[in-house]
Amino acid sequence: VQSKTKMSRISQPVGQKRLVNISVVRLKRGGKRFEIACYPNKVKSWRQKIEKDLDEVLQTRAVFLNVAQGVFAKKQDLQKAFKTTDQDQICQLILEQGELQVGDKERKDNVDKLFRDVATIVAEKCVDRETNRAIPIASIERAMREVHYSVNPNKSAKQQALQVIKLLQTVLPIERAKMKLAVSVPSSKSEEIKNIFQTQNLVLRIDKEETTEGTLNMECLIEPHHFREINQVIKSVSEGKGKVEMLAHHMVPEEEVQRRERRIDQKDYNDDSE
Repeated sequence: VQSKTKMSRISQPVGQKRLVNISVVRLKRGGKRFEIACYPNKVKSWRQKIEKDLDEVLQTRAVFLNVAQGVFAKKQDLQKAFKTTDQDQICQLILEQGELQVGDKERKDNVDKLFRDVATIVAEKCVDRETNRAIPIASIERAMREVHYSVNPNKSAKQQALQVIKLLQTVLPIERAKMKLAVSVPSSKSEEIKNIFQTQNLVLRIDKEETTEGTLNMECLIEPHHFREINQVIKSVSEGKGKVEMLAHHMVPEEEVQRRERRIDQKDYNDDSE
């Protein structure tokens, strides 16, 4: 007689719910850990006030003791820790004050993206000091690795880009791209303003200068960090009648220059073929 082995099935216990592909936000309160299950990349949007629909952020409007095991928090625990059992209210509190739990893969992806973002900003803001041409993003990334730069996930890419520019000057002929300004002031104030520009070294050079209808119009080349100071000088001396406008600043990355050149070459080829 052939014996039959009875197979047992493990059923998911009542009060448990398993979720996958999630980001977990955790908050410790009243001696216990409370968690909520969120959609990946939505927590940041909520905290930045970009996303305002709670259903777009939470996978379920429920508070857990352990999201990974699917264990819900009990009402008495919620009441003790939060003085309420309102799940929506508690979820929002955890979302705003809790700590986002990031997995190894997600953490690596975020770091890699931030690294690329920093390199991109550096490429946009800088030029090769020797050729005055844009530096390819790939070259910036290689140089960042050469100086062993590690991105800080708690700082924005823009903040870190300014620090990276200084570091890369040890291994690359790199400098901030100059800013070109159009300045308009009453001609009665022109000599005073030009004198301030010269004595305080605010302007590298004046490329164009003409006076029309009682207004002096200039095009100036400056270091980017002088922009705010120049703007304040113009506003103060001209008593609000002057104007400063940025004509050019950010450089086009070398990769984009090459793509544009290829498109132009292809267009010229197609035109010649017709």
